[in-house]
Amino acid sequence: MNMRDAVFVQALLSIHIAVVYFFTAVSCQFDSSSSVVVAGYNISGPAGSKLALQCMSGRMVWTRDRVRDRQRVVHWDVYRDSPDYAIERVVDMFSAGDQRLYHTHNLGRVSLNPTAFKDGNFSLVIQDVKLNDRGLYSCNLHHIYCHLHETIRIQLNVTKSRRKQQRFWDGQKVVHVVLQGTTALLPCINRRSVWTDWSNEEENQQVVHWDRQSPGVQHDRADRLVDLYASGEQRSYGPLFLQRKMNISNQAFSDGDFSLTITDLQPTDQGTYSCHLHHHYCGLHERREFWVTVEAPLIENTETVISLPKDKGNTYKPLFLL
Repeated sequence: MNMRDAVFVQALLSIHIAVVYFFTAVSCQFDSSSSVVVAGYNISGPAGSKLALQCMSGRMVWTRDRVRDRQRVVHWDVYRDSPDYAIERVVDMFSAGDQRLYHTHNLGRVSLNPTAFKDGNFSLVIQDVKLNDRGLYSCNLHHIYCHLHETIRIQLNVTKSRRKQQRFWDGQKVVHVVLQGTTALLPCINRRSVWTDWSNEEENQQVVHWDRQSPGVQHDRADRLVDLYASGEQRSYGPLFLQRKMNISNQAFSDGDFSLTITDLQPTDQGTYSCHLHHHYCGLHERREFWVTVEAPLIENTETVISLPKDKGNTYKPLFLL
């Protein structure tokens, strides 16, 4: 690559292209104090019984990542409608690794921004565009640790006429019509911190808490029952007798099971319980709600069961057959 081409490519990478990109996964980040209700349950149990409010999520399982840099990856694929409708891997790159090209004919002319996982620019640069570069390209971002997968698609068409160069939205994807022999830039920009940053305080990024609302009480006035952090810290609130009858497993973050167990269920335990899951680094903010009602206690039958006398000489038959 000569100096002129290098300057041209750098200029292309610095251009902000004002196009709306649609990601297959939701890209917006929620405020750390908010959460979205993902499930609701009506649960009832007799007084005096034990009730379990199940709240589980595999995304909240905490594992200290010793190979964290290989848990984020970007790869570009291309789908060609001729001659055999094939999907090919063009290039991939891990957040702390080198770029890997899959075909020798792309050496020296296809590349990614080496600082993509720092500045969020995952755009694909194709120099000396050829007619057989035509196809539907996809930029795929995968975050294994956070279970995130995002994709955008761009159609690349190649023309021999300078007048036919253009960019437009066809209703489903962005289409780039590029002059043969020039340099094409297929933009893929995602500057969310989950793709460009990593916090060393992993255990402080995850917290689960349970709230309770008495009947008629609004959500914003709920009482906090317990806070649980991935570091192992647990904070319980309210009277001691209440803390003793409501428990969460000590292995919650290992198993992804944050279920709340209520022992000796009583009418005063009725209300709305909510399980809040927060993973600040991964942008996870979910809430599961449980509407708990208490029924009358079960009454055990203490009457003696009297069995019929056995008579070897008689055979008992049913009065009728169905």
